Amino acid sequence: MSEPHGLPRRIGIGGALLLAFNGAIGASIFALPGMLAADFGTSAPWLFPLVGIASLLIAIPFCRSVAAFPESGGPATYGRVFGTLAGFELGWIYYIARATAFAANLNVLISYLARWWGAADGGATRIALLLAFVAAFTAINVTGVKSAMRVLGGLTLLKTIPLLLLAAAALALAGAPAPGPLPPVTEIEAGVLLVFYAFVGFENATVTAGETKDPNRTLPRALLGTIGTVALLYFFVQLAFVAVFPNGVEEGADAPLLALGEWLMGPVGALLIGVTAIFSTAGNLHSNMAATPRVTFSMAERGELPTWLAKVHSGFDTPVASILFFAALVAALAVSGSFVWLAVISTLARMIVYSVTILALPGAPARPAHISPSHWLLASIGVLVCIVVAAQADAKAWLTLGALAAAGLLLYLLARFFRSTEA
Repeated sequence: MSEPHGLPRRIGIGGALLLAFNGAIGASIFALPGMLAADFGTSAPWLFPLVGIASLLIAIPFCRSVAAFPESGGPATYGRVFGTLAGFELGWIYYIARATAFAANLNVLISYLARWWGAADGGATRIALLLAFVAAFTAINVTGVKSAMRVLGGLTLLKTIPLLLLAAAALALAGAPAPGPLPPVTEIEAGVLLVFYAFVGFENATVTAGETKDPNRTLPRALLGTIGTVALLYFFVQLAFVAVFPNGVEEGADAPLLALGEWLMGPVGALLIGVTAIFSTAGNLHSNMAATPRVTFSMAERGELPTWLAKVHSGFDTPVASILFFAALVAALAVSGSFVWLAVISTLARMIVYSVTILALPGAPARPAHISPSHWLLASIGVLVCIVVAAQADAKAWLTLGALAAAGLLLYLLARFFRSTEA
C-alpha cells in the first residue's frame, strides 16, 4: 500500500446510476411488503408514490447542492461549509447511516437463506455467514472500481427482472386491487419512517464524486432518475403483493415475497424469489461497500481521522484501509442488530444529512452565481419534510444515534491530538 493520493475518475453515468439505484433497492423491497400490507392493507401501494413525491422535494434541492461539490466524501465534504467539526460530524453521521443500512440488509439476506437452511438464522452459523458475506464484498471492492461496477451491473439485472416478472404475473392472475380506506393520520405517520427507508440510499453515488466523470451533470441525473424508478418499482411490487395477500401474511412475515412466489409457482416460485432476494440484497450491499469507505478516506485525507484510513492500495487504486475499517464496523453491527431497529437509525441519520446538505449550497466551491427564491422555497419544503420524518423516530433511536455520533467525535479528537503531537 502507498501513501494517500487522489483516486482516478472512472465512474460514468452508468456507474453512478448503478450506485444510486442499488443504494436504494436492496433488502427492504423483500421485507416491507408484508409489514405494510398488515398495517395499511390495499392502500399500502399508494404510500410509495406519496413518499416518492416527498423524496423529490428533498432530492431536487439536494441535487443542486451536490452538483456544486465536485469532491469525493459526500456529506463529509458538504458539511464543511459550516465548519470543520460540523463537516466531520455530518460525514460521520452519514457513515453510520450507511453502516446501519448495510447491517440491516445483511440480516434480511440471512433471513432468506434460513428458509432453506434453518441453521443459517442462529448461533455460530449465522455469525459465520454474516462475516463471510462481508469478507466477499470487501475483497471485490479492494480489487478495483471497474471490476466492482461490472459485478454491480450483473447483480442489478438479476434482481430487477425477476421482481418485474413476479409482480406482472401476480397482477395478471389476481387483478389489481382497489385502494382501501386510509388509516388514521397518526398511523400513517408511524409508517412513513419505514417507507422512507425504501428511498434513502439514492445519495450513494455522491460519495464517489471525486471518482465520477463530469459530476456536476452526472450526479443530479443519476439521483433524480433513481427516485422515480424506485417509486415505480416499489409501487408495482406492493400492488402485486396486496392483490394476493391484502392483509399480509402471518407465517414468514419477515420474508413475505417468498409467500407470493409460492402462491404463483409453488416451491419453485419460492426458491426463485429467495435467490432474487439474495441477488438484490447483494447488489445493495456491494453498492454500499463501494461508496461508503470513501467517506472516511476523504476525512482522513483532510486530517479529521487517523491518516492510516487514507492509505490507497498501490496496485488497485482503492482506499483499502477505509474499506477494511468499514467491513469491521458493519460486521459488528450486523451481528448485534435487527432489520427494523437498524433501518430506523439509518433513516433518521439520513434526514439530518439531507437537511444540512440542502442548506450547504451558498458555501459550495462551485455554487451558482445566482440562487433563485424558488430554489429556497423548495429547499425550505425539503428541510421541513426531513424534520417531519425525523420526528417519527423514538427516543431510543435518537439516543443510539447520539451515542454513535459521540464515538465519532472521540475519533476526531484523537486524530487532532496525534496530529498535533506529530507536528
